[in-house]
Amino acid sequence: MQQYRVTGMSCAACSSRVERAVSKLKGVEECNVNLLTGTMQVAGTVSEDQVITAVEEAGYGAEILVKKEYKDDNQNTDCRKEQAIRRRLLWSAVILALLVYVSMGHMMWGWPLPHWLAGNMVRTGFVQMVLTLLIMGINRSFFVNGFRGVFHGRTNMDTLVALGSMASFVWSVYVLIRMMIAEQNGMHQVTEAYRMDFYFETAAMILVLITVGKLLESRSKGKTTDAIKSLMRLAPREAIVRRDGAELTVPIEDIVVGDLFIVKPGERIPVDGTITEGESAVDESALTGESIPVKKKAGEQVTSATLNQSGFLVCRATRVGEDTTLAQIIRMVSDAAATKAPIARLADKVSGIFVPAVLVIALITVVVWLAVGKELGYALAIGISVLVISCPCALGLATPVAVMVGNGVGARNGILFKHATALELAGKTDIVVFDKTGTITNGTCTVTDVIPHEASSKEELIFFAKCIESRSEHPLARAVCKYECEETVRDSFVQINAKSVEQSELTAFQNHPGHGISAIYKGKVLLGGNQTMLAKNHLIPPEWIEKANYLAKEGKTPLYFSYDNQFLGLIAVADTIREDAAEAVEELEAMGLQTVLLTGDHENTAKAIAKQANIEHVIANVRPADKERVVAKLREKGKVIMVGDGINDAPALTRADVGIAIGAGTDIAIDAADIVLMNSRVRDVAVAVDLSRATLTTMKENLFWAFFYNVLGIPLAAGAYIHVFGWELNPMFGAAAMSLSSVCVVTNALLLNLYRPHKKVHKRRTATQFDDMELQNVSGGIERMKKTIMIEGMMCGHCEARVKKALEAIKGVESVKVSHEENKAEVMLQQEVADELLTKAIEDEDYKVLSVTDDNA
Repeated sequence: MQQYRVTGMSCAACSSRVERAVSKLKGVEECNVNLLTGTMQVAGTVSEDQVITAVEEAGYGAEILVKKEYKDDNQNTDCRKEQAIRRRLLWSAVILALLVYVSMGHMMWGWPLPHWLAGNMVRTGFVQMVLTLLIMGINRSFFVNGFRGVFHGRTNMDTLVALGSMASFVWSVYVLIRMMIAEQNGMHQVTEAYRMDFYFETAAMILVLITVGKLLESRSKGKTTDAIKSLMRLAPREAIVRRDGAELTVPIEDIVVGDLFIVKPGERIPVDGTITEGESAVDESALTGESIPVKKKAGEQVTSATLNQSGFLVCRATRVGEDTTLAQIIRMVSDAAATKAPIARLADKVSGIFVPAVLVIALITVVVWLAVGKELGYALAIGISVLVISCPCALGLATPVAVMVGNGVGARNGILFKHATALELAGKTDIVVFDKTGTITNGTCTVTDVIPHEASSKEELIFFAKCIESRSEHPLARAVCKYECEETVRDSFVQINAKSVEQSELTAFQNHPGHGISAIYKGKVLLGGNQTMLAKNHLIPPEWIEKANYLAKEGKTPLYFSYDNQFLGLIAVADTIREDAAEAVEELEAMGLQTVLLTGDHENTAKAIAKQANIEHVIANVRPADKERVVAKLREKGKVIMVGDGINDAPALTRADVGIAIGAGTDIAIDAADIVLMNSRVRDVAVAVDLSRATLTTMKENLFWAFFYNVLGIPLAAGAYIHVFGWELNPMFGAAAMSLSSVCVVTNALLLNLYRPHKKVHKRRTATQFDDMELQNVSGGIERMKKTIMIEGMMCGHCEARVKKALEAIKGVESVKVSHEENKAEVMLQQEVADELLTKAIEDEDYKVLSVTDDNA
């Protein structure tokens, strides 16, 4: 997705127009224009030149925004813009003071004037005109942008301001000309009558008041980006590196991967790296929100912008420049702020027709007041009030400022929302689905029980278990490989380290997702995995299943092993739950959400973990490939959050309405997720949901205020309440109200900065209720697997029957269709079944298997 900076936008009508212009281009898949940041994100195959041309044809400017330059460019642009507005306001205010003195001060209160002006209405009017022209010249951007938009067939807030000011000025010039004519003809009474029809000060005051609003708005909007600015300030400008035996101070931009850099006590770490020398306590609160310093030693990772509190560290750079954790966080927060929340679409639709509608209303207002007998000056003043009180800008800022502040609050607390949609949807979800290993549990498993079968020894069981598990990357496999037998070594098996087994000895290794692994060791089948993996070959004695169930009830995961069709025994592995898991689940359920544990583990083990974590519902024995399907089924019952950390969770994270990745998880899971929990705290899931609800509430309040202000203000300006309540609005007060409306919207969003995690829960009862039976239907509704086996040697129906019977005897096989004419068997599976087992069953009946094809692949 390419980012662009868009110039010339002044209100929501502008951003909507740019978005429509670019969205019409062929090849554009998505386009988001953000009025707050002045940026645009475009996804698709469209070329950059086409995008820029489309924006320019719409009457605005555009340029490619390089992410590397974003932070400095954005800060400098905002700073320059605010300084320019401040200068304009200063000069305008000085001249306006003179104008008010000449017009209102002298005529209304008799303040003294120079003798050449005193008593001469024509000269006084001429001075007012000149002063007004000066103010209009200083604030010419309103007229340039407003009327340029009209020439391009578009209107915006500047158009309303320019028309209101220009109408006041033109009417006043008309009155001045009439006074000059009357004066030349000696009609002094007519000249005196016209003196109260000047609106020069109104034309100037509108511009000055709107400029005041622009300055306040600019300063307020600047505060919404404080989170990004504070992150940018964290990184040090220079670092000490060791090169060729010397210590040099270099800009951090000059550090390259592999450089050794030095961090002294009290200094911030410049780039991501690995400690090679020293120990220290590192304060990571700036990035993670965790206030307790983390002890670091040689071999451990350090992150850019974190604070070295005590020790002297020497580190080797692993990520530099835009690849550092800090840079990625800044980019993530910035990108999220540039996206658009779904709720903003309503404001976009209104903004597209808002300004033309206001122009029509103003024209109708003038005509109606003239029709009821009012003078042109009075009707014109009412029409001008309608123009200057309407505020499309408040509509355009209502959601972007809330998104910006909400993202900033999340970043300060270690919660990264990748886009505005995630920030909005997280608060609307009904179901939270948790992965087990590495999410609810710590993911650091240890062996708790080693129980060999009477026909084998403990050493033999451990050897074969390590032998096959050494080829797997699963956390359970790593726990087995780390286990060391404490008993005296007396068996030849134990003297052989499983890791030293040559590749030629262990062949045909195959992973069976959700079930286990298989391999050939010295020409014989070696199996390891859960009950389903070995029970399909009838290798587990019935009494051992009872032993395993007992272990599972204690929250342990039993792993079964066999070699050469001989059951070796089982090894139990346990993974402790995270300290904050139970508290997190309690908070989520207090907020009205249903919680589900989704795992491929044994049901008893899953239920034991769920009980410890207070999770209400459990879906167990689910293969990684089926997690996505389960989440899809749950989405039929409500909006779903999926929380995971592993590669196998990535499809489910993508399928869910909102995917949340644990920060300590894999890069693939983090890439697939919509929200990243930097602290790896389960409790932050509840914080993310709560913060989303608080942000969504702010969005709704802002939109309500923006709509309510215009619905109430425009009729007031049009004089609709004069005969009922006697309410009438001066154009200058209308301009002031217009300015303050945007400031109010931004200020309301800034109140989100007062949000504190876990201090207040935004409760909401969910309409989504289901029981365990419904969940079993969800997991039971998973699409069945199909395999086609090509067989040689079948001659008749009796052959078909033998093959069919042999295959149906395998656990996990749902149905079999065999044809000797087509030399194949079609097998429908309820769960994963190894190709080797299917092949063995057929070849045991004296037929030859030519191939096994997975029809779901």
